Amino acid sequence: MRVFVTGASGFVGGGVARGLVAAGADVLAMSRGHDADAAIALAGAEPVRSSLEHVVPADLGGAEAVVHCAAYVQPWGPPEAYWRANVEGTRHILDAARAAGVRRFVHIGAEAALFHGQPMCDVDESAPLALNSPYPYARSKAHAERMVLQADDHAFSTLALRPRLVWGPGDRTVLAAVRDMAERGAFAWVDGGRALTSTCHVENLAHGVALALERGAEGEAYFLTDGPPVRMRDFLTAYLAAAGVDLSRAPSIPGWAARGAALALETAWRALDLKGAPPVTRLAAAMASRECTVSDAKARARLGYRPVLSREEGLANLADREMLVR
Repeated sequence: MRVFVTGASGFVGGGVARGLVAAGADVLAMSRGHDADAAIALAGAEPVRSSLEHVVPADLGGAEAVVHCAAYVQPWGPPEAYWRANVEGTRHILDAARAAGVRRFVHIGAEAALFHGQPMCDVDESAPLALNSPYPYARSKAHAERMVLQADDHAFSTLALRPRLVWGPGDRTVLAAVRDMAERGAFAWVDGGRALTSTCHVENLAHGVALALERGAEGEAYFLTDGPPVRMRDFLTAYLAAAGVDLSRAPSIPGWAARGAALALETAWRALDLKGAPPVTRLAAAMASRECTVSDAKARARLGYRPVLSREEGLANLADREMLVR
């Protein structure tokens, strides 16, 4: 199969591209410049110079399928940046794929698309999208996913995968953020880190993508995980230890205090037009203080999904191979 991947110069898209190449697919990948070209080539894919803002059907090079991984996932930014990249960008690649005669479109979503501040406990795909979420990232991902699933028709099948907390070698999001805070002495557990979370290793996500391209039902969404949930403290302690960062002595603050501080900081940052990101954002504080566990039962039943790596195996591989990067 010939597959076009967006976001392949990044952590998630790169992992997906590598997995598809390993599975025998002919992979083309959107590239914005020379650095992206090199990262894409390293993943075994062919770079195609394009962008979400200006993608046209010819850029897709006769691909039979598109896997849309690109997204604006920065912890802080103007609300319009999330909307422009995650909603309008998705609209552009969706329109180009349909016009190019692509048969299948897989959108990499997120559990955040359901989040408006509530605990999420063993959530499944019947839960509604948070189209009015107070968090710009969550709101943009909800609208993008709805648009993708509504585009499904008999000649153009669309579906969404929702991995929770993607991690693994090359992670520049969760790992980088926590390590930076820890090294500055600014990291603190929220409620002792006792909230439960699901996780999804990037290789398990790549496996899920391959299955979705082959077996996914049209117009459907699927959660993907590593298996049973884990306490946030246990997971992050082991994950950061693989990068040589000790979180055992980090202090703890109550969830209500973290959420209140985040609201005050965001308000000050926007009112005063301060540079950089606030030390903690409302979305980060809210998710760290709430359980966030999802069920992958649907993916197991309908896609035949099973994690190719357990969480324990993934952590052991990181420690052995020293593949975490700055």
